[in-house]
Amino acid sequence: MTELYKNTEFEQIYAKFKDKVARYIYGKIPNEQDAEDLTSDVFVKVFKGLSGFDETKASLSTWIYRITQNAVIDYYRTAKSVYGLPEELCFEGNIDEEMLNEEMLKSLADALGQLPQRERDIIILHYYSGKTLKSIAEIMDISYSYVKLLHTKALKVLREII
Repeated sequence: MTELYKNTEFEQIYAKFKDKVARYIYGKIPNEQDAEDLTSDVFVKVFKGLSGFDETKASLSTWIYRITQNAVIDYYRTAKSVYGLPEELCFEGNIDEEMLNEEMLKSLADALGQLPQRERDIIILHYYSGKTLKSIAEIMDISYSYVKLLHTKALKVLREII
């Protein structure tokens, strides 16, 4: 693939998917600047991976959506110290309690990684982004009762894992 063709193809892909990717990320990331940065990062990854994209494994939209989902997950993994615990649970000056909190956050991150994608998204949107279950249903374009069911199921699995 020539560089000119790759750039032209990428421009078309960017124009087609820019708004969808941005809406998805803005719905999951509480900080607008972080959401903008993450949207840019997604398209950098798309550009870099375009030459290796295999249409026989997945459609282009599925591939881009997966990159976007993984970018959001990575964002919360790296930002967990900022968004991980409510302020009232953070302790100052006691190293044992701080180490315990770090272990709990690691356990929670590992447990979240074991959930199915849809359930993980619900937990992240609800507890990290502060979205209501009703708004999550609208964002994910599924029924409110199904979101409640998935939320309850995800919490049960998290309790068992942790």
